[in-house]
Amino acid sequence: MKATLKAEAAAAMIPDGASLMIGGFMGVSSPERLIDAIVARGTRDLTVIANDTAMPGRGIGKLISAGAVSRVIASHIGLNPETRAGMIAGEIDCELVPQGTLIERIRAGGVGLGGVLTPTGLGTEVEDGKQKIEVQGRTYLLETPLRADFSLLGARQADYVGNLCYLLTAHNFNPMMALAGATVIAEPEAIVPVGVIPPISVKTLGILVDHLLRALLGKGC
Repeated sequence: MKATLKAEAAAAMIPDGASLMIGGFMGVSSPERLIDAIVARGTRDLTVIANDTAMPGRGIGKLISAGAVSRVIASHIGLNPETRAGMIAGEIDCELVPQGTLIERIRAGGVGLGGVLTPTGLGTEVEDGKQKIEVQGRTYLLETPLRADFSLLGARQADYVGNLCYLLTAHNFNPMMALAGATVIAEPEAIVPVGVIPPISVKTLGILVDHLLRALLGKGC
């Protein structure tokens, strides 16, 4: 059985300057209580790797509003005017990565690959400074792996050993991020006995999860 943490104790593990993969899609299934605790702690100079930066007052948007983030690696920031303003002002270093390339870079980091080859971005600013490799007469960009100090994941349910299931768009990034973080902290809505989550619904195995936040009352997958 995994011990559970309060959000404040989990946030205390994350130092200034840490890199964070944060799950969710436009704020859906992001670990809101953990993000709130990081903001309350006043952590600074964070690198955030995520699909997007959500919106002001929601998900990663709370970290942006708090001035906690110095670098973002994401597929888009269009929903958050504060991220855009920070980028234009030079306060936030933003690396925009095509969405499919982003998840493949995270997967590569998680499974130990040296990178991925993709034609996406050829002939655009995306290719600047990147190695090109020819395979069977076609040219590809070499995109490097992404890993992080911490992966912070919202989950629909966890069981007592840390197996996780997700809801809807949380499936897009969370399972890959669970592979690519040196320390994985999950924030489930409910923690249930082993066997309650159907095996087919387990998308992240408990062996990958280092810490669980104390849960809210139960919801099913």
